[in-house]
Amino acid sequence: MKITIIVVGKIKEKFYRDAIAEYTKRLSRYCKLEIIEVEDEKTPDKASESEETQIKEKEAERILKYVKDDAFVMTLEIAGKMFDSVEFAEKIEKLGVQGTSHIQFIIGGSLGLHESVCKRSNLAVSFSKMTFPHQLMRVILLEQIYRGYRIINGEPYHK
Repeated sequence: MKITIIVVGKIKEKFYRDAIAEYTKRLSRYCKLEIIEVEDEKTPDKASESEETQIKEKEAERILKYVKDDAFVMTLEIAGKMFDSVEFAEKIEKLGVQGTSHIQFIIGGSLGLHESVCKRSNLAVSFSKMTFPHQLMRVILLEQIYRGYRIINGEPYHK
């Protein structure tokens, strides 16, 4: 299985980069992982709704350039479907059994995702009703994918 994570923005903090590197290493025995970073737009203070829409549109154009036609796309959205870790693992496993060879996860920028990206999504996933920094969300997503593969393979994982 190939897993691609398409994200808006770069990771600035070393502790996030270290965590991402660790989960990337751990996942290498289960899947082919690729992380694609697209440039984020600077959001002015007190941006108007139309300015925010324009920013999300620009980021969406960059994201959609990397979305593959044959990939199963999961967007991370607050209003998406919530899974527990076992259900998330079962979803990944079921996709593989059904012949999906490529899953793409998309994490938007600080303003979220433009509707054009959400429309391309096969499944909107929510990790919480809370809002997390998108840098931290990348670490959380990688951890859950790793945990999912441990569950799929009947390996122990921390509960």
